[in-house]
Amino acid sequence: GLRRKRAVLAVLLHFLETYKGLLQEEESAGKVIKELYLLIMKDTSLYHELEDEIIKLHQLVETVELKVADETPPPNKQVKPLFRHFRRIDSCLQTRVAFRGSDEIFCRVYMPDHSYVTIRSRLSASVQDILASVTEKLQYSEEQSARGDALILVTMASSGEKSVLQPSEECVFTTLGINSHLFACTRDTFDSLVPLPEEIQVVPGDTEIHRAEPEDVANHLTAFHWELFRCIHELEFVDYVFHGERGRRETANLELLLQRCSEVQHWVGTELLLCEGLGKRAHLLKKLIKIAAICKQNQDMLSFYAIVIGLNNAAVSRLRLTWEKLPGKFKNLFRKFENLTDPCRNHKTYREVLAKMKPPLIPFVPLILKDLTFLHEGSKTLLDGLVNVEKLHCIAEKVRTVRKYRSRPLCLELEASPAQLQTKAYVRQLRVIDNQNLLFELSYKLEPGSQ
Repeated sequence: GLRRKRAVLAVLLHFLETYKGLLQEEESAGKVIKELYLLIMKDTSLYHELEDEIIKLHQLVETVELKVADETPPPNKQVKPLFRHFRRIDSCLQTRVAFRGSDEIFCRVYMPDHSYVTIRSRLSASVQDILASVTEKLQYSEEQSARGDALILVTMASSGEKSVLQPSEECVFTTLGINSHLFACTRDTFDSLVPLPEEIQVVPGDTEIHRAEPEDVANHLTAFHWELFRCIHELEFVDYVFHGERGRRETANLELLLQRCSEVQHWVGTELLLCEGLGKRAHLLKKLIKIAAICKQNQDMLSFYAIVIGLNNAAVSRLRLTWEKLPGKFKNLFRKFENLTDPCRNHKTYREVLAKMKPPLIPFVPLILKDLTFLHEGSKTLLDGLVNVEKLHCIAEKVRTVRKYRSRPLCLELEASPAQLQTKAYVRQLRVIDNQNLLFELSYKLEPGSQ
């Protein structure tokens, strides 16, 4: 068995070295490699003799991905996979690089029967442009369009909520929800659209968080969120606040970090509510509080805030039996965390703690946007035809804090062992249920009588 597995590894390494320049564009090849990689990682604990080959495999995968990201081909050839839409098959271990509206990405657009086409599109593309690419892929005829069977683009959430996008809307990719997808259909088939099966079928079971150490999970959370935070240009904060939801052009990186914050919140509830044993669930609750504490030590306030908010989700907080089994030390620690994230007096406690921190640090970004929105909507930009310089100075000062937070590099010691790489992959591709009704169903199933 060991000899056969070593032979498979040798073939995979040779394949990667030979075709590294083509893997980003060949989705089927990338999927096979991803599946093989995950299977190999699962075997690491059984075949310790393969550790050297596995580390070499990971290093080669990262090298291939980083070379693709670092190359500077002509603008019309630049491709950056958008991580949310390729959560299952994306190159999750690659270092994140900043997105710009002119960048090209791969994305899936689904049909009513859940088949899909993969298109290559600008990040800032309009709905009309996306539909044109889908139509070309499907070889949809002008005759069908003339008969009134023209395609429309729809966003579908895991809850079943759907919305038709207008042809002139742009930058739709980064505004999708955690488990939302794009569907192309005719108006006649709009009512028949249902979420993808994997978004509504829940299978309880252990994930990497039950095996990983809290320090490792926290450190990989911080490292990933630092990558995302570093990608955000300061002007994205201004554009996000000044131009409303449908007028944003260059806010892709900020949108991705906000989406990730929401993802971590739902991840906490998902993991707890898919853990069926009471004792095991209480142990996981304790581990999540530990992870929050280590994130705070890392000055990753984004992860810290998101985990605390996730633990305060009504579907989680009602699990009385689970919380009662939590040791008193951790109950007291969580109460302190709740006080730190208390919004009273304009988040006074949090702001005081943040003011004492020195860079590098990752702030709770939604609060920065809240402050900027208050400054923007609290006074006019133009007064009697003159620019309100005082308002713009206040906004500039708030945005400058972002530069200060990132003025020093983040230094975390992360090993390259197979176990660490598995934790890294897990943290960057979280399993998430974002349907609150489904979370409540799971909660009541675990503890029907809790209040």
